[in-house]
Amino acid sequence: MRDILQGKLGFGTAPLGNMYRNIPEEEAIATVDAAWESGIRYFDSAPFYGAGLAEIRLGEALSKRNRNDYILSTKVGRVISDELEDPSTRDLGEKGGLFEFGRKNKIINDYSADATLRSIEQSLKRLQTDRLDFVYIHDIAQDFYGDEWLSQFESARTGAFRVLTRLREEGVIKGWGLGVNRVEPIELMLDLEEAKPDVSLLAGRYTLLDHERALQRVMPASVKHNMDIVVGGPYSSGVLAGGTHFEYQKASPEIIEKVNKIKNIADRHGISIKAAALQFSLANPAVAAVIPGASRPERIAEDKAALNTVIPAAFWEEMREQELVAPNAPLPTNVK
Repeated sequence: MRDILQGKLGFGTAPLGNMYRNIPEEEAIATVDAAWESGIRYFDSAPFYGAGLAEIRLGEALSKRNRNDYILSTKVGRVISDELEDPSTRDLGEKGGLFEFGRKNKIINDYSADATLRSIEQSLKRLQTDRLDFVYIHDIAQDFYGDEWLSQFESARTGAFRVLTRLREEGVIKGWGLGVNRVEPIELMLDLEEAKPDVSLLAGRYTLLDHERALQRVMPASVKHNMDIVVGGPYSSGVLAGGTHFEYQKASPEIIEKVNKIKNIADRHGISIKAAALQFSLANPAVAAVIPGASRPERIAEDKAALNTVIPAAFWEEMREQELVAPNAPLPTNVK
C-alpha cells in the first residue's frame, strides 16, 4: 500500500455514519471536502458505519472528484439489508450503541464467499464508484463476537480470504487484509500458510495509550511478512483529542489520569497531544498510514497541523522517563 499512497495521513469515515451523534448531511460532506482540500487522498469506510450511511456520504462527496486521484478502501463481513430494525437493539459486543443514530437497515454478519461478493457490490453502489483499491475483513475479533470470534474467523478464512485473494490476482483490487480492533486475529492470519495479506487496519491498538501488546508480535510480524499496517483510531476513540471516549465507551478515571499526564508533558513542550499521538503511531516501521476520523471540517486542519508539528526530542525523553511509552516503542526521534 505504501507504494501508492500520496501521504501518510488518510481519512477514516466511521464518524460520518452518525457515530455518537446525528450529524447533518452538509456537515458530513463539508468534512470530506475539507480532507480533500487539505491534500488527503486516502479514504476508508465500511458498511457497518451507520448501516451504509458513511459510504453513502463519502460516495456523494467524492463523486465530483477524479477516481484516479484517490485511494479507496472499505470492508466486508456485513451485508446491509432492506429490512429495517431498531439500531438500539443490535448486538455489537463491546461496541453497544455505537451507531444508534445511523440508518435503520438491518446489518447481517456474514463472512462467506457469497456474502463477500454481495457486500462489495453493495459498497460500490453506495460509494458511487466502479472499483475499490483495498478491502478489509471487518471485526472478526473478540470485541464483537466474544468466544465465537474463532468460528467467525474460520468462516472468513474459507470465504472472504479466498474471494479477496482471487480478486487481487484478477486485478480487481490492489490488496486485502483485516480491519480489526484486536491484535490476535492479525497474529493468527499471519501464521497461516495460505493467507498472503497486503495490508491490515489495526484500530486503537497502536496508540499512545495502548501499544505494548502490538509491539510484541503484530508489528514485527507485519514487517517480516511485508504486510503494511494502517493505524485506525490514533486518538483512542477521541480521548487523546479532547474527547471523553476510550474504546468507544466513556473513559475510565485511570485513562483520564494517564491522558492528563501526557497532556501536561505536551503542554510543557509547547505541542498538542494530537501531534504526539499521530506522530507516535507513524513512527513504527510497519505503519504505512494513519487514518483519524472526523465529523467536523475544522478537525481536518487540526490533524494536518498535528502531522506537521515539530516535536522536540526532549518531549519523547520525558515520555520515556515517565514510562508513558513502552521501552521498545519506535519514536519519531532517535531517543534511547
